[in-house]
Amino acid sequence: MKAILVVVMALMLSGCGSIISRAIPGQGHGNQYYPGVQWALRDTPWRYVTVLDLPLSLVFDTLLLPIDAHHGPYD
Repeated sequence: MKAILVVVMALMLSGCGSIISRAIPGQGHGNQYYPGVQWALRDTPWRYVTVLDLPLSLVFDTLLLPIDAHHGPYD
């Protein structure tokens, strides 16, 4: 039961880095390529939890890459 709960929580948190870095000003590294991945890899006490978000943020950021490229170029 605990394993199912952990999996459900991880799936519910997935994509959060991508959404937070684009939607909330001052969070993450907006206006860059793969901001959700950069947000998930930041150095905070929560980095061990956000690393669970990394694979799905990578997928979501890849899907949004054409939109990010339209708003670029970035450094």
